[in-house]
Amino acid sequence: MSSNEHRARAALSKIDATRKIENIIAAIRQKTVDHPRKDGLPLEFGVSRDSTDARLAFLKEETGYMPAFLTGQRQPDDLNRLAGNIENYIGMTQVPTGVIGPVRVLGTEASGDYFVSLATSEGALVASYHRGAKACYLAGGVTSICLVEAVQRSPLFKFNSITELGTFLGWALTQMDAFHEIVAAHSNYALLHEMKVNIEGNHLILTFEYTTGDAAGQNMVTICTDAICRYMVAHCPAAPEQWCIESNYSGDKKATAQSFNATRGKKVTAEIVLPEAIVERVLKTSVDAMATYWQSSTIGIVQSGAIGAHGHYANGLAALFMATGQDVACVAEAATGITRMEKRPDGSLYASVTLPNLIVGTVGGGTSLPTQRECLELMGCYGAGNARKYAEICGAVILAGELSIAAALSAGHFSDAHKKFGRQQK
Repeated sequence: MSSNEHRARAALSKIDATRKIENIIAAIRQKTVDHPRKDGLPLEFGVSRDSTDARLAFLKEETGYMPAFLTGQRQPDDLNRLAGNIENYIGMTQVPTGVIGPVRVLGTEASGDYFVSLATSEGALVASYHRGAKACYLAGGVTSICLVEAVQRSPLFKFNSITELGTFLGWALTQMDAFHEIVAAHSNYALLHEMKVNIEGNHLILTFEYTTGDAAGQNMVTICTDAICRYMVAHCPAAPEQWCIESNYSGDKKATAQSFNATRGKKVTAEIVLPEAIVERVLKTSVDAMATYWQSSTIGIVQSGAIGAHGHYANGLAALFMATGQDVACVAEAATGITRMEKRPDGSLYASVTLPNLIVGTVGGGTSLPTQRECLELMGCYGAGNARKYAEICGAVILAGELSIAAALSAGHFSDAHKKFGRQQK
């Protein structure tokens, strides 16, 4: 089975899974209509001791969880635990962290209401994402699905001639069983699914594509691919004159058309239908204005030459990644995708986001650092078995942010919001 066929089957299985939970989704949405949540986050957006204490008390009542490190009640006392996360350590950079929610997610892995932490120093960002989340909640929640997963590493092999390259490649194509054994010996979680070939002159790029369990997987695929490369160089009939573990072809920490059209990390798509009344009451604009603005802004971004078409994925992803211990540099590739907004015949607004390159995990990396772990635990996303759930929450959060910024821009409120929230008070 080809890689494209494998992805298509995986995506179909996820969509089929959503059909099985349609009754649950309908029940959750009806509960929202019959019994709308009367309580929002207390004293929304205010920055004071009293408002912060009120929000924390509310979160504890709602989730049963109190983040001790994040609130400063506890301090890290074992610096040895930072080994593997930092070198030449001198201290912590403190970034203000806010919370939005409830973010209602209706997915194959994430199903329920989540309070999501965002770490940022940009005023108006948390307010904007919170407003979008509120609109989505009142509309019954965001359907968000993690479709497929894949992480790549693309080593480069340089030969004296194309003939030698061909001899090497012909041999390498017969070694997949050996490659699987090597991967199993070096990782308990990585699974090698495919090896792709790209030839340019006497240069050969082999792209090894893996799934990596609940880890983001960058280090995992590097270690496994390095072991494969060393095996090849030691046993091949025509050795390369030079090789390196990454050819700069995989899309690692870069926005690339190749990743955009395939998957790097986790591919998530999310959608919602907002009734006209919610658009007007919560987002303070009209369905016509939002749909028209989005159509025009899509033409604008196409002219700019950007990869994808969206408003500000990087805003929410960077804040979410910092709060939850993801590799923030991966925002470069994760912040590619497509946002779509359309007016429906009944006057409602259909909106969707698709993110093909979410490099995220709930184990490894910075996820076990004290405050980052707490932000994941607040969503019930820390540890093994939660990576796809976390990715579906990411999709819902990004959709909320796209709705809010589109509303502000279509109604002419964008600059006013930044004047209100984005300036320090004297």
